Amino acid sequence: MLQIIGAGLGRTGTGSLKVALERLGFDPCYHMYEVVGSVARMRQWIDVAEGRTRDWDAVFRGYRACVDFPAAAYWRELAAAHPAAKVILTERDPEAWYESARKTIFRLPLLLRHPLAGPALRALPSGTRAATFIRMLSVLNRDRRDIGFDRDSAIGYFERHNAEVRRSLPPERLLVYRVEQGWEPLCAFLGVPVPAGPFPRANDSARFWGNFRRTLWGGPAGPGTRG
Repeated sequence: MLQIIGAGLGRTGTGSLKVALERLGFDPCYHMYEVVGSVARMRQWIDVAEGRTRDWDAVFRGYRACVDFPAAAYWRELAAAHPAAKVILTERDPEAWYESARKTIFRLPLLLRHPLAGPALRALPSGTRAATFIRMLSVLNRDRRDIGFDRDSAIGYFERHNAEVRRSLPPERLLVYRVEQGWEPLCAFLGVPVPAGPFPRANDSARFWGNFRRTLWGGPAGPGTRG
């Protein structure tokens, strides 16, 4: 049963938040890397995006928390399905968010639109992790992300998403949070002691592609690479 729902978009510190939540005892925490590392989970999200299921218990079975895309795109449904869960909206300066996203999570959607790279990527052997990931990303984007990947469109989407989360949830249920704030506001919101040691830093832009490739091609999940 989910106790914490992360509503923040990717590249707002969601990898660091995953590690932090697990250190605080809310483990395991579901992140995009759990999806990238499993064809079965990718197929679950294809079914969600194409309307065949909204069985959230099956999607998140065994997890106490979730952060990052694709879970964050369905924050409203997840909040309704888990009324006792707390919601954390990770935010970041919009310009800094866009620059980080442009170097990382926007690359593959843009490649899929490229006249040469797009057809080659879509022609990858069916059933492989890479082919399933591309299909999942395509159907999730159609279902949930009304986003253009140029600067103005992307920042507009980012700001609309954050504003919608802020106005839709009562303040006692929602923490609006920046990871540079560290442990104190997060622990106060969750009602847990502040742990010893620095707040984790995981999956920054410099690590992103190594983490992603390793996970997609069969290595350990990405945000476990901590800094």
